[in-house]
Amino acid sequence: MREKEFLQYQAQTSPFPFSIDIARAEGLYFFDKSGKKYRDMIAGVAVNNIGHCHPKVVQAIKNQVDQYLHVMVYGEFIQDAPLAMAKKLSELLPEPLNMVYPVNSGTEANEAAIKLAKRVTGRTEIVSFRGSYHGSTNGSMSVSGNEVKKLAFRPLLPDVRFIQHNRIEDLAQITEHTAGVIVETVQGDAGVRIPDLSYLQALRKRCTEVGALLIFDEIQCGMGRTGKLFAFEHFNVVPDVLTLGKALGGGMPIGALVSSKANLDLFTHNPMLGHITTFGGNPVVAAAAHATLEVLSSEIDWKQVEEIGAFIQDSLAKSEHIIATRRIGMMFAFDMENAEKVEKIVTNCLENGLLSFWFLSHPYSFRLSPPLNITMDEAKEAVQIIETALNYLS
Repeated sequence: MREKEFLQYQAQTSPFPFSIDIARAEGLYFFDKSGKKYRDMIAGVAVNNIGHCHPKVVQAIKNQVDQYLHVMVYGEFIQDAPLAMAKKLSELLPEPLNMVYPVNSGTEANEAAIKLAKRVTGRTEIVSFRGSYHGSTNGSMSVSGNEVKKLAFRPLLPDVRFIQHNRIEDLAQITEHTAGVIVETVQGDAGVRIPDLSYLQALRKRCTEVGALLIFDEIQCGMGRTGKLFAFEHFNVVPDVLTLGKALGGGMPIGALVSSKANLDLFTHNPMLGHITTFGGNPVVAAAAHATLEVLSSEIDWKQVEEIGAFIQDSLAKSEHIIATRRIGMMFAFDMENAEKVEKIVTNCLENGLLSFWFLSHPYSFRLSPPLNITMDEAKEAVQIIETALNYLS
């Protein structure tokens, strides 16, 4: 009955939803209404980076709910929670990333980033990368690389150019006509593609040479997912614009556009209200985000993140069914022979109480993105379940 109602009243994203009837979630685990426990090795697709229902996030939400909810559209009132969140985020970032525009999702952050690049430069061309994923709205889809997903929705934004990720010679296609270059610091949906240090530094240099804004999309790879608070810290490169989402809210819906005050001030005139959001900076969501930033910046043991990440990768790489692995921090891709084997792994793991997942644009890999505060004992239990699923293929 519950599944029938779910399919009848809620629009679906695929013909094959998991349809797990959720009762509660805590830490690494969620539970269905029959009492079955699942190990969440996906963390809501890189959202619950500090686990489900972290007590400090929950308390921050409760405290804010007791004060007030939405009172005014973004930007008109001074409210403690969004101001504290913006201040904390700015303190954690290098110059010139000193101002925050909170929005409702990572996709909206990317939409706003595209607009900002055009507003700052007066140009129209946006350069993106093959294999990229930046969201599913009209603008963000326009700069995403999955042509199969885009075909039914054309025409999309004009003046978008795609180049090959991690190929330095393609950077010559970024020119004085380019308003902005949008790139995932680590490509997620393409199967965890980590750029070379020299490549990302050359990209930064090229954007500076031609006056194009460099936009790093860290919606998935940010907030500690790569083993550092921000993925760009691995590369000694600072973007002009940073977009965040997913894990920033600690389980609440949020996005953030971060740039310099000089850039973001341009949204205030010519035209005024250059970007508008009703619920961006919602005080309850902002309180959760502020608490999440506090936890990430003070409680996560980054050495342990790397140690456990390496253990998971090395353990599963031993299987004859794993062709290749890619990992940075707690962001994993495991290549297999075909998509059918991936589906069998995901299904078998789910039956045995572990959630893994796949990539939209890389169907012959399965993905893991567990909470950063997973313990070694929890990781060992998870690896055992996945190893059993892999052995089942033999």
